[in-house]
Order: sequence, then C-alpha cells, then structure tokens
Amino acid sequence: MTRIRELDALRGFAVGGIMLVNSWQHTVKKTATGLDWTIEALFQSRFYPIFSLLFGISFMLFLRGNSRWALLSRLFWLFCFGVVQHMFYEGEVLTDYAVYGAVVLLPASFLSGALPVLVLGLAVTTWELLAGGGGAHLIPGLFLLGMGLYRLGPPRWLLLPSFAVAALAGALLTAAWTVGETGSSAIADDWTVYSVAALAGAAAYSLGLLLILRPWSSAVLEPLGRMALTNYVSGTAVIVLAAPLLNADPTRWSVVALAAVTVAVQVLVSRWWLSRFRYGPLEWIWRCLTWFRWVPNRLESGRDHNRPLSDPGVP
Repeated sequence: MTRIRELDALRGFAVGGIMLVNSWQHTVKKTATGLDWTIEALFQSRFYPIFSLLFGISFMLFLRGNSRWALLSRLFWLFCFGVVQHMFYEGEVLTDYAVYGAVVLLPASFLSGALPVLVLGLAVTTWELLAGGGGAHLIPGLFLLGMGLYRLGPPRWLLLPSFAVAALAGALLTAAWTVGETGSSAIADDWTVYSVAALAGAAAYSLGLLLILRPWSSAVLEPLGRMALTNYVSGTAVIVLAAPLLNADPTRWSVVALAAVTVAVQVLVSRWWLSRFRYGPLEWIWRCLTWFRWVPNRLESGRDHNRPLSDPGVP
C-alpha cells in the first residue's frame, strides 16, 4: 500500500495556513491594521476545516487495516498529547479532535454507505451554523463530511465546477460580511455569515490546490503534511516563545515573517527527516504508544517503497 499523496499535500498546506493564523490570533491588537483585515477576511477559519475533513477521511483509512480498539487507543494518546500541549498553549485542538473522534466518528463508522454519513454531517454542520457556532463547534460535522466524502469517492471531474461554486460563494459571502463590517450593519456581527464564508473559502482553497498541484509543489507540501503532528506542536512552541516579539510589533508584519520562516524551516527539516525515517518524531511516538510496542522507524535505504496509508492527521 502507498500513501495518498494528495492528502499529505493538503495537510501540509493546512499546516502552513494554521501557523499563520495561530501566530496572528495570539497577538495583542490595540489598533486594527490592513493586515489584520486581510488575515481575518481571507485566512482566519479557512484552514482548520481542511484539517477536520482530512481527519474524517484518514479515520476511515486507518480502519481499513486496523480495529476500532486500535483506533480508540490512537485517539486516547492523541488526547494525552493535547493535555500536555495545553499546559503551554491554551488554543490547542488535539483534545477536541480526540474527543470528537471517539464520540462522533467511531459510532458513525458503523453506518453503512456514504449517504447516511453525509446527511448526518450536513445536518450537524448546518445546526451549528444556524446556532451561531463556529471554530471547534464545527469539528464534528466536518469530521462526518470527511468520512462521507471518503466513502462516496467523488469523481475528479467534479473538482473544477466544485471549485468555481465554492470560490464564488466564498467571495460573495466574504464581501457581504466585509461591507456589513465597514457599514456597521448587523451582518458584521453575524457569526453564521462569517463561518459559512470561511467554510466556502476552505473548500475553494483545497479544491484549487488539488487542481494546480504539481510534482514540485507536492514535494514541498507532502513532507510538511506527513509530519503534521510534529510541525503543529513545534509551531505552537515557536508562537509561545515569540509572543513578546509579536506583541511589540503594532504592524503585525512580524506575524507573517515568523510564519514564513517557521514553515520554511519545517519543510526543510521534514524533508531531511523523512529521507531517513518513516515517521516524524511525534508521529513515531504516537504509533509506538498506540500499539504498545517498539515500531521500527529508520529507513534502510534512502527510499521506502512500503509506506503505510495516510494516518489521521492533526492541525
């Protein structure tokens, strides 16, 4: 079995976006700038939906060759990673992913066919949106949609029309929210409008990436995505350590610089590491804990032709 490279590339793309957004979120904003507007309108809340969908897909990939007990063990240790990370970073979502994976995805895995799971995912997501929910509240529905899409296996020819619809919807909704904000209308405070715009934007970004993905770009993004857990945790550590620098910069351009440098270093380190090992450092520890045994990690040669299917990724 080989890895699904598009999933790794999408996950790597989301890792980079999450690094930018998380860096920006953890700054003190006394005066709004144009950069703040750009990040909020075009990037904020656009990357975690991609990760959540991928988690639902990868959940099913893991179940193809493993038991549900093994999956519960994996989710338990993911929760433990989250608890440790929460000690220095309050914005972590690993515990949310672990809990929702156990209480939502695991029961849904007993449903047969794609349609029931997709309908349930749409219902849960719509309910959360109408209730004014956003952020982590949307994770359960997005998990289910990812699981349903994996079972459905939509044809590739749908990419272009789906991208066009998502891009148009995202642009119109973002414009409506922006006009409402500048005009001090009620729509500026409508979290539902913003959340739907963000979901449409996330769909447009991911579908657009799949349409333009080429070997050179995939080679950059895949290593980042294969080591998603390691890169996410190390990225949050960088944000915590750099907080005084970020807060001292009223322009917020240090956020962009920090995210760009961190992601560039992570790409280089990930490529170097995966040329020598099968799994990233935290991914390997996670795998050993899941199975309660030592899992060989070092590659015997420069290339590994027997890599497993993509594991459940985390943001």
